[in-house]
Amino acid sequence: MTESDEVLQLRLRVAELETALEAAPPATPAPVPLTAGQRARTAAAFFLIAISCLLAPLSVTAVWASRQISDTDRYVATVAPLANDPAVQRAVSDAVAREIFKQLNLRDLTRQALDALSQRGVPPAVAANLAALSGPLANGIESFTRTQIDKIVASPAFATLWEEANRRAHARVVDLLEGRQSGALGTNGDAVTLNLAPIITQVKQQLVANGFTIADKVPVVNRQFVLARSDSITKAQTLYRVLDRMGTWLPILTLLLLGAGIMLARDRRKSLLFGSLGILASMLVLGILLAIARPLYLDAVPNRVLPDDAAGAVFDTMLQFLRYGLRTVAALALVVAIGAFFVGPSTGAVRARSDATRSLGALRRSAESAGVNTGRFGAWVFGHKRLLRIATVVLGGVVLTFWHQPTGAVVLGIAVVALVVLVLIELLGRPPAVPAKVTLPEQRQPVPAEAGPGVAAEPDGSAPPTETEEVPRPG
Repeated sequence: MTESDEVLQLRLRVAELETALEAAPPATPAPVPLTAGQRARTAAAFFLIAISCLLAPLSVTAVWASRQISDTDRYVATVAPLANDPAVQRAVSDAVAREIFKQLNLRDLTRQALDALSQRGVPPAVAANLAALSGPLANGIESFTRTQIDKIVASPAFATLWEEANRRAHARVVDLLEGRQSGALGTNGDAVTLNLAPIITQVKQQLVANGFTIADKVPVVNRQFVLARSDSITKAQTLYRVLDRMGTWLPILTLLLLGAGIMLARDRRKSLLFGSLGILASMLVLGILLAIARPLYLDAVPNRVLPDDAAGAVFDTMLQFLRYGLRTVAALALVVAIGAFFVGPSTGAVRARSDATRSLGALRRSAESAGVNTGRFGAWVFGHKRLLRIATVVLGGVVLTFWHQPTGAVVLGIAVVALVVLVLIELLGRPPAVPAKVTLPEQRQPVPAEAGPGVAAEPDGSAPPTETEEVPRPG
């Protein structure tokens, strides 16, 4: 083996070792003992992040209480869909029908009318048949009345009456939650009730217009429709008052504590990761508590007061924006945690980034081989890649900030769109072409006098030609 062959083999071996070294995961440095100040700083960061995670569910609930319940327009918009819920419509129809039948007493009125008719000199056989028709005739009148009530409750007019009644009663809702009772909306024991007098009046007028003039005898009544019932209404009032007052500053305080904890931590990326996971876990706990509260609420409302399906519809409608809020915060925390993980130095994150970069690079080269070339635009994108990445993330955050009532699906959708844009930046960014290294043949030089033995000269006295081997650089 000649000396040049040995040098070539050594070069190839060095290249293999360098390639293996780059592919190997980074070595973990030996842990350095922390000083007392560093330990105190770490403990303070952990404390601030933990407090922010505990306050996150209260912040979401406080925003719901102060914006969705205290604001009249948002409250009406929240409860308005209940007018179209079949379970609520059945419950209202039953309540209105019971009140009308109670005031009219159709069976007595039917019997009195048939008795008066039989006394007008009709034959005895006919009078006996009229008496037998008393029950079926009363049932028919009740069925007709109930059909009319169902039509009215299912009509747009009822939805309008429902919204107007809730708008007028919203002040009473706030009074009730703050411990004051008066007006159309109040409590009956522990029941939250809504006055159905305007709806009964509308039903009575519609029955009279349809020819059922006997309905005009129904007086003005204040029939109460139960919206909610709970043995712990006093505790709910206290919790509402506290959350309503914290609805503005508690979310800000939570974000400030989280940011302070991250800035104070020695490893900010890891603190952001664990803080996001902590907020995600707190949102899951809040969701579990709401799931537990639903059957407890249904058990607290007797079926004779409000059917389970109607009570469930009321509960779900009143808390739907609270659920939207916790899902939104949970989705945002999940997206931040995933981002914090993939920019980290862990083996999985490094491998994922490397695989993604290689895959996108291979896809770009395949497109260029097929004749698809981004040209100068691709070179510009590559030169401004970092700025474009930052702009994409900032723009996604701005869209999420100004989105009206974002949901968890909206957060995930914005994150997916931002990810697609980042992928397009990697695909469109065309790195500048590197000119191939060309090794020109060396000119033959005369063999120096001090050339060592074993070096044969050419016939013309020049040194023998040497081969220049190009060893590919790793990567």
